[in-house]
Amino acid sequence: MSLLPLRARRTCYWQVFGLCLVLAAVLFVPHCIIDGVTGGFFHYAGDFNDQMIPFYAYANDFVKQGGSFSWATDLGSGFLNAYSYYCLGSPFFWLTILIPARWMPFTMVPMLCLKFAVAGGGAYLWMRRWVRSEEWSIIGGVLYAFCGFNIYNIFFYFFLDAPALFPYMLNALDEAVLDRKYGRFPFWAALNLLNNYFFFAGQAVFLVVYFVCMCLSKRYRLTLRLFGRLALETLLGCAMGCVLLLPAGLSLLQNPRTIDPFNGYGYLVYGNPQQYLAILYSAFMAPDAPYLTDLFTQGITKWTSLTAYLPVVGIVAGLAFCRVWRRHPFTRILKVCVVCAFVPVLNSAFYALNSSYYARWYYMPILILCAASAMALRHEGVRETEVPRALGLAAVVTVSAAAFALVPNTDEDGNFVLGVVDNQYRFWGLFILSLLGVGLFALLLRYGLRRPRRFSSVLLAGILGFTFVYGTVHISICKYGQWDHDLDYPAETWGDVDELNDALPSDGFYRLDAYECYNNMGIWLDKSCIQCFHSTVAPHILEFYPSVGVTRDVSSKPDMDLYALRGLLSVRYTLVPEDKVSAWEADMTRSWALVSSTEHYAVYENQDWVPMGFTYEYYITPDRFENLPENERAQVLMKALLLTEEQAETWGGSLQPLPEDLLESRDYETYVQDCADRRSSGVTGFTATRTGFSAVSSQQEDTLVFFSVPYDDGFTATVNGQEVPILNVDNGLMAVPVPAGESEILFTYRTPGLSVSVPVSLTALAAYAVYLLVLRRRKQPENHLS
Repeated sequence: MSLLPLRARRTCYWQVFGLCLVLAAVLFVPHCIIDGVTGGFFHYAGDFNDQMIPFYAYANDFVKQGGSFSWATDLGSGFLNAYSYYCLGSPFFWLTILIPARWMPFTMVPMLCLKFAVAGGGAYLWMRRWVRSEEWSIIGGVLYAFCGFNIYNIFFYFFLDAPALFPYMLNALDEAVLDRKYGRFPFWAALNLLNNYFFFAGQAVFLVVYFVCMCLSKRYRLTLRLFGRLALETLLGCAMGCVLLLPAGLSLLQNPRTIDPFNGYGYLVYGNPQQYLAILYSAFMAPDAPYLTDLFTQGITKWTSLTAYLPVVGIVAGLAFCRVWRRHPFTRILKVCVVCAFVPVLNSAFYALNSSYYARWYYMPILILCAASAMALRHEGVRETEVPRALGLAAVVTVSAAAFALVPNTDEDGNFVLGVVDNQYRFWGLFILSLLGVGLFALLLRYGLRRPRRFSSVLLAGILGFTFVYGTVHISICKYGQWDHDLDYPAETWGDVDELNDALPSDGFYRLDAYECYNNMGIWLDKSCIQCFHSTVAPHILEFYPSVGVTRDVSSKPDMDLYALRGLLSVRYTLVPEDKVSAWEADMTRSWALVSSTEHYAVYENQDWVPMGFTYEYYITPDRFENLPENERAQVLMKALLLTEEQAETWGGSLQPLPEDLLESRDYETYVQDCADRRSSGVTGFTATRTGFSAVSSQQEDTLVFFSVPYDDGFTATVNGQEVPILNVDNGLMAVPVPAGESEILFTYRTPGLSVSVPVSLTALAAYAVYLLVLRRRKQPENHLS
């Protein structure tokens, strides 16, 4: 299969871009109209609502105001490390930076449409070299743009950035090796790394697989000089794009969620056999909503992006391709990826060998699958022989999924039930949809055998029509499956921001609690809130919360019965939705009193509020602290500062070990008195800024002042202008030593690693500019001679 020179072909890039843009718009517009009629902007479900919309609005505003530390992110986190994973490196985010932050929710759908268009255009641009047909490359581009992986990941929004940008990097690599067009690969490598370091880790592994398979198949003919040039361009690209990587890497190394290695059999086999079936059927069945699992309920499938589905053609043409061109690099790449998918440690190689299961790298082999499908369908002989055989196999596998809904079963009470699926109606809807795709392809293939010249056009029309149907079904299942819960989301978040800010004091620092509210109310209000759904917060938050009985994985949600934790963390107000007031008042302690209300919320004030920054008379060491019940540890932390033995010896000063009788006194009345004691020893003039905080302390003797702010290597502290050490106390919070008398305390936050990564990126950018200039000057004589 020789390659047709790209210069001999007119590109249809903008046609593909426009086609995907229009189809995406047609998918979303009906739902936008529904949301507009019900009042508000397009909202979806789960992470899209809870994280993507508020994060992008908040980041838009924070970038414009400037700063380094985000108080609204949980108990406080470095802004760059908290949001570089979500949006700060994304070109799609920066395209919206001129939009007012208040309008950001209304940009989500236009940006989604743009991502689908960029993905389709990039896939077309890369695969036209290999497919050698514009019309079939267009089909391949559309298949990739609207594959199940991308439709599924509307839910995560920013997950679509990597599939949109990756084909351009792959195309730049092909151009460098096959066309000797240098200078483009560093740019696309840098942009993909800058966009998202998590996805780039997988892209780097896949590029190695791609490169090796191309070399083994002799499509890439390497010389030492060419290899050196590629190494240089790779180094340039990674150096230019590392501006966010180094700071994020330093933070992630301290995050327990990123350090979760395999053990024993876990390297080689999945813990549940259903996982293998889930991986297999992901290529044949239309994807379910990310938060639902109808098939394989005991497998790890929720929120994992586990789908390799292609509309209409499915995996059929890809199977035919692999059978006909067994030594083609695409066949080898797909086989390697299949093995990786079924072996846990190889699957995890695409996300830094973490043992948590994800399939968020599937978009890369899907891109190869789309190209292979287009190449197989373009070949008339393959269409007539191998594709029908593969279609029969796909039909059998798809139909076999019905067995899971029909097999005899019993429920928890021993009663007979039919099937093992979670929801029969939803399963049969997806099953029929998937079967319709197979049937439609069979009809279109039969038509193509009779009229081969029109096959590509008819198939494209079928793919576009079916994509609208299956895309609408998926979006509807995902969106309207939580419609009752999410109906009031725009009104109770975006719509109530101004009224809530008017109801809450604007002066002085305090934290919020949010009882049964939509997630991330603190992000919406730009105030610190102990209820926070955010994955990349300051790492020591994940150390502190579990030590006081709070599960902290992707979110912070302290239970109501941990009342002392509210005092320790300076929680002053709790927001309660109007329809939850009765439940709240039944659970709340005597500390709370109703002080204000808005259209949707009642606002309660903590009468035992302890302002940020206070001192203690006592300390407690870890050996005594860890013997306490987790749900009572916060009460003790209101009495005593948790110090290691070394800290107590060096910095304890006037602090005394906590007496046993006080340790045992952990009732509510004692907590109220402890709050009063901490208030009396508190600092004055605490001011939170976007670069840290300051306070004034007046003490009778040398002591430690405690701040319920997550410990972070980025902080430096001065007392009266002299730098002082910051102590990691209370399993992840901070304290500083202060002398007797009045002291001015200043904490300043600088993102760790940024002082190194910025110069590296700027130097690499300058080197890249010189490199491009050299390439341009070398090219001019060639053009002159030609």
